[in-house]
Amino acid sequence: MVIEGKKAERSSFVGGLTKKGFRVLSVPSGNVALGKLDKEKPDLIVIDADSMRTSGKRICQSLRSAAKTTPIILIIGNGVNEKNGFDADIVMQLPFTLQKLLNRIKVLLPLKPGNDSLKVGPLELDLPQRFVKINEKQISLTPRLTRLLQALMERPGQVYGRDELFKFVWETDYIGDTRTLDVHVSWLRNLLEEDPRHPDFIKTVRGVGYRLDFD
Repeated sequence: MVIEGKKAERSSFVGGLTKKGFRVLSVPSGNVALGKLDKEKPDLIVIDADSMRTSGKRICQSLRSAAKTTPIILIIGNGVNEKNGFDADIVMQLPFTLQKLLNRIKVLLPLKPGNDSLKVGPLELDLPQRFVKINEKQISLTPRLTRLLQALMERPGQVYGRDELFKFVWETDYIGDTRTLDVHVSWLRNLLEEDPRHPDFIKTVRGVGYRLDFD
């Protein structure tokens, strides 16, 4: 749920969030948001207080009383004192980029099991949002690294041939220089493994390919 007014002198965040795959309910005020909470159960609330020319403190307090466990991100203007006792999980002061807002959202949103997520061993992969959770950490992935990890997680313990893995990740029947696959495996190991040179999860099967393994 995004609460934003019409007084903003900048672009709305709603369009960007929608393009990134979020289902966004946009409402124009705190009162409307409170009325929607009876039927809607948002995973997260974003209050764009700057767009309503307010500090957002009162809106935040009202929503916190009505939705005690729902994470809240409060966006305030450059001149507002961010240490003003806001009852939000995260306070963000303008200016900032959409990517910075996405990074904060990913920290607060829970991973939900379902068709759009995979869970194998200590790994939980969110496919639409392209991030993996491991040992309470959430790590953002590129589209290619997401496809690579998806392939390995769908067949844990089984060996993926290099050509087969390349075709899946790059979504092509053409087999070019598969050294680029090795580079991506190395990047993924750097993100997931405590010691990438001696990986615990992504194992190399010499002369064949790769396997996702859990000791």
